[in-house]
Amino acid sequence: MHHTTIRRYTLIIEKISRRQYPSFCEIRDFLGDHDFRVSDRTIQRDIEQIRVEFGLEITYDRHRNGYFINEDLSFNIEGFLRFLEIVNTAELLTESLKESRNALNYIAFDAAGHLRNIACLKPLLQAVREHRRVRFDHENFETGLVKPYLLEPYLLKEYLNRWYLVGRLEKSDTFWNFGIDRIHNLRVEDEVFVPDPKADPASNFRDIIGLTYSVGLKESVELSFTPLQGKYVKALPLHHSQEILSDGPEGLHLRLRLIPNLEFRQRILMLGPNVKVLSPAWLVDDIRQMLQAAAAQY
Repeated sequence: MHHTTIRRYTLIIEKISRRQYPSFCEIRDFLGDHDFRVSDRTIQRDIEQIRVEFGLEITYDRHRNGYFINEDLSFNIEGFLRFLEIVNTAELLTESLKESRNALNYIAFDAAGHLRNIACLKPLLQAVREHRRVRFDHENFETGLVKPYLLEPYLLKEYLNRWYLVGRLEKSDTFWNFGIDRIHNLRVEDEVFVPDPKADPASNFRDIIGLTYSVGLKESVELSFTPLQGKYVKALPLHHSQEILSDGPEGLHLRLRLIPNLEFRQRILMLGPNVKVLSPAWLVDDIRQMLQAAAAQY
């Protein structure tokens, strides 16, 4: 897909996602303001392709005489927006490099953020799309053991700059996660499998932060943040369920609906004194004990 097409998609989504129900003419003028002077037919085709290729349903509201994103009918909105963000960032860097050989001197990357075993991503994506089984050896960090696996791949997931393969083992209904950085001797089989139409592994991650979803039930969690930290949390929400209960000089009071797994508790601990868990009571006690154990080491 050409980068100019992706850029048009981004602008269309940006205009519509502001919840102002823009008309078709307003969308066309918005594209024109960004140097995309295209035909009505091209815009109509873009809207259709966004739906077909990415599952984002753009609907016309006759009462408001404008377009909006129908979230109830859309699939993986966050994934689509993340995809556009990555592509447009890559385009920005590419253009900067073309303009100046020294462009990378002005860009600082996370030194610990390199993607190990990234070469596996492309064949794994092909295997997921074509429903082909994969064989590989995988290292377990806890036990140190390396075991062979035959997997039916369903999903690739990224978390904290690491990629994970999600799939089913033979004769199993359970989904397993495998860190791609620990996969060795990957082989994509010629044999295809019939994916379970009722299986939706992506749904397992909607109620969590991170990867661990089989550790409990979804709960209501209330947090309070200092005024400064509250600004960061509003700008970059912890979870899509985030709901503001109050926001004032004393700080930000939030409610989340999720499974409070280990990754979530780690995120809380990362914020140190800038956050306080208000409920549920068991989580308050858990975080208190973790902080006391950490303080005891010093």
